Amino acid sequence: MDRDRLGAACWLLAAPVFLAANVVVGLAWRQPPFSWATNNISDLGNVTCGLWDSTRPRPVCSPWHGGMNGAMAATAALLALGALLTWPALGRGVAATASRLLTLAAAAGYALAAAAPADVDENRHFVAALLIFVLGNLGMLVAALAGRSTVLGGMRATSVVLGSTGVAGVVLFLARVDLGIGVGGMERVAVFPLLLWTVLVAVRVVRAGRDRRLS
Repeated sequence: MDRDRLGAACWLLAAPVFLAANVVVGLAWRQPPFSWATNNISDLGNVTCGLWDSTRPRPVCSPWHGGMNGAMAATAALLALGALLTWPALGRGVAATASRLLTLAAAAGYALAAAAPADVDENRHFVAALLIFVLGNLGMLVAALAGRSTVLGGMRATSVVLGSTGVAGVVLFLARVDLGIGVGGMERVAVFPLLLWTVLVAVRVVRAGRDRRLS
């Protein structure tokens, strides 16, 4: 497997790993059951049980918190490897380079969130969240400025839609506006677009590589 396809494989795996952890670790909750509408993603990684968050108090008890934190670390590694290994394939230019660096910053956010669960070090966890929320979504918007001849340039509309969705999710989540899906649901609107974007970019990288080999 060449470098581009290996990097694409990493990005294709990052989203399923993270999503599976959200589902499986959430299913381990008993009292109370885990709710995607009420609970933050970070609640799955909290290492202690009790009433959590003074601004929006809720009972949190995640029996498989180690699995969630491990999955976040794996997601960080997959996102970072994907960005580094596909670096040449995504094209040159300021926008393409900036987008990759911002995606790497988001990967660092996942790593920091895994190392510092919210109930262990809330300040560091907040910094991790900002890296994911702000820089990850900004990276998609910057990617929309890449040259048309590049892989990223061919995804301008997708990058704008997903980046804008993520930014809107961040703003509404921080404002505690849930639009009927709960604050936890809105957090996922802020987080999931980047993971979907990396999957779509990975598919285009694989297709571009196949086209080069056939030409």
